[in-house]
Amino acid sequence: MSETPIGAWRRRTLLQSTLASVAASAFTLPSIAAEGPVQGGTLTFVVTPEPTSLTTVDNTFGANQRVATKVTEGLVAYDFNGKLLPQLALSWSISQDGLRYTFKLRPEVKWHDGQPFTAQDVAYSIAQIRERQSFGRSTFANLSSVEIPDPLTITLVLSQPSGFLLNSLHAAITPIIPKHVYENKDFATHPANLKPIGTGPFVFKEWVKGSHIILERNPNYWDAPKPYLDRIIVKFIADASARAFAIENGEVDLAADNPIPPSELARFAQLPGIEIEKRGYGFLGSQTQLELNLRNPILQKLEVREAIAHVLNIEEIKNKAWYGYAQISASPITVLDRQNHNPAIRPRKIDPARARQLLDRAGYPVKPDGNRFTLRLVYNPYNDGYRRVAEIVRQSLATIGIQARIIPNDFAGYVKTVYTDGAFDLNAATHVNLYDPSVGVQRIYWSKNIKQGVPFSNASHYNNPRVDELLERAAVTTDAKQRKALFDEFQDIVDRELPVINLLAVDAVTIGKSRVKNHTLSEYGGLDSFASVYLTPGK
Repeated sequence: MSETPIGAWRRRTLLQSTLASVAASAFTLPSIAAEGPVQGGTLTFVVTPEPTSLTTVDNTFGANQRVATKVTEGLVAYDFNGKLLPQLALSWSISQDGLRYTFKLRPEVKWHDGQPFTAQDVAYSIAQIRERQSFGRSTFANLSSVEIPDPLTITLVLSQPSGFLLNSLHAAITPIIPKHVYENKDFATHPANLKPIGTGPFVFKEWVKGSHIILERNPNYWDAPKPYLDRIIVKFIADASARAFAIENGEVDLAADNPIPPSELARFAQLPGIEIEKRGYGFLGSQTQLELNLRNPILQKLEVREAIAHVLNIEEIKNKAWYGYAQISASPITVLDRQNHNPAIRPRKIDPARARQLLDRAGYPVKPDGNRFTLRLVYNPYNDGYRRVAEIVRQSLATIGIQARIIPNDFAGYVKTVYTDGAFDLNAATHVNLYDPSVGVQRIYWSKNIKQGVPFSNASHYNNPRVDELLERAAVTTDAKQRKALFDEFQDIVDRELPVINLLAVDAVTIGKSRVKNHTLSEYGGLDSFASVYLTPGK
């Protein structure tokens, strides 16, 4: 049997991680204590930046996922080997032709308001995700109908086979939400987006904006005696240095997704009572990119896009923005995905003279003030590294007479600027490739994913019918070699046309106290439910 995508990614991540360059022996892997789980206690968990919502139905922003997945659940979960585990689905089967996926749902599961969980909730959730989420539009593109023969059975009927559907049903991507709460109300403004009602191990208690979120133990959780924790306090600490101080001084138990400045990692690895976990990010395949807004007539000219690519020193971005904790990844499909990445695609040669020639040819000579034109440059405020990327881009473009005006924003403002208003020219961002290019990559380049107001979709407004065809064929092709050929051609075209300049695959770590156990049980890491997390005695 072939290896599942998540399992393959885990092995690639562990083998390829550039974090190995920092005294590997200093990074200890958290272990399960011999005495077994301990009931009770409060976990202080840092999430940054502050979430914009507590549903991932319409916004899969990482901070939203880290909190929402403790409250809402998916049909399945995974272990470290990529094996599917039952969550809200107790079992599943696939028809011989690959067109019918039947799920038997877990009985006697209650929503946090006491109402029963049923197949109607699953059908409603998938319909909303398909309409509103950038991943969902491709994941469920071939869903033709849903059958519900009884309250605890649901069949998804596809028009064409899918090689990745089951891997898309984790709570981080396909959360199941209560139909009886949302139905016949405006989804975008529904109060449950901020005060969620789920089936998960923790119940939403309060959200104090700018400070914290409190989640309380669900006493009626279907997987008793879990959860082991009494509560989770999710704290928001915007400044990376302040986060590092809080972790070092014991104010925080756990922090995920590169919570401290990369320059501090080696020192933190030597601190007593603190562990650095490299696992738990295998599903992400985060790709740092510079998106170009092709609605700008200047950027519609290939010569201009080529000129920009010829002055971006990716090695400099790697070392100055990420302190070396990244791998060069110049293809649309991350270098971490060894199965589908095209290694023949390399960054453009650094050649400012060539860049100036291209700009002259495009009709943009240097003006008396020394500039050719001005571009609006935004960056994802999720991590300070992207601000550093934007600054390096700005400096690089200045050498060829392009003035880049950096526009800082909070996360909500950033999402609105890029995905609703389109009020940008260059976007220094990251997009997760996830476990399959048909889910994580297609959304960025597929013209059918040009949809105003949908975060993390086709913000460049790239539209190439051949690319659409290749992506759509790959999504329904189950033969690995045939898919690879389709993805290779897709990558070649995007590399030639440069709607997005791909830069790096950035490494990630979780940092926590040694007494925090079971926080990373799959390559979803901090996006899992934390039902199994417990605290051993001590501080």
